[in-house]
Amino acid sequence: MRFNTFLKSVVKVKHLELFGEISHAKMSPPYRVELAEKMKAKSQSAKKAGVMALFYPNIDGETYLVLILRKTYKGVHSAQVGFPGGKYEDEDLDLKITAIRETEEEIGVPESIIEVIKKMSPLYIPPSNFMVHPYLAVSKITPTFVKQEAEVEAIIEVKLHDFLDDSNVLNASVPTSFNRDIDVPAFNLNNQIVWGATAMMLGELKDLLKQVL
Repeated sequence: MRFNTFLKSVVKVKHLELFGEISHAKMSPPYRVELAEKMKAKSQSAKKAGVMALFYPNIDGETYLVLILRKTYKGVHSAQVGFPGGKYEDEDLDLKITAIRETEEEIGVPESIIEVIKKMSPLYIPPSNFMVHPYLAVSKITPTFVKQEAEVEAIIEVKLHDFLDDSNVLNASVPTSFNRDIDVPAFNLNNQIVWGATAMMLGELKDLLKQVL
């Protein structure tokens, strides 16, 4: 889809009700409900994070969404695909600022070209005890991406058409922190399997966009 066409439609998302758990449940790993229930008390004091679903025109004027592949490290989200974003810091005025700041730090997109359209439904992540607040945003300018070498393995540019294509939703066998593989609903985007919390947030994003595009 041409970005100019996308831009005219995506602003309508501002007026939509969020889908929340209805969308999240479609892409939820099978163990998540039980794990979230076990962590219910701990979740009340969860750390907070802001992440960004940023759409932009590529050099040909087509609409793309940027994701990142995280570095391999000793942690529950090692080598996984996610949104740019990160932990709330005391100097952040709010979580929107967190998402914008972290997006600039991780992929080099300056605050000056990021326009936030809507805050989506927050999502609790039991393994890391984070409450993640995702934001839908656009850049009207084609960004020049610069990855943060310490945290980002690769920048993944996903064509809007591929994201919205239902044939790119599948079941995949993935390793978990429980030291066993499980079958989970996932997106196949640019030959990357996207699952877990990111897939759940992408699920709501996709449901919102399909209402206006």
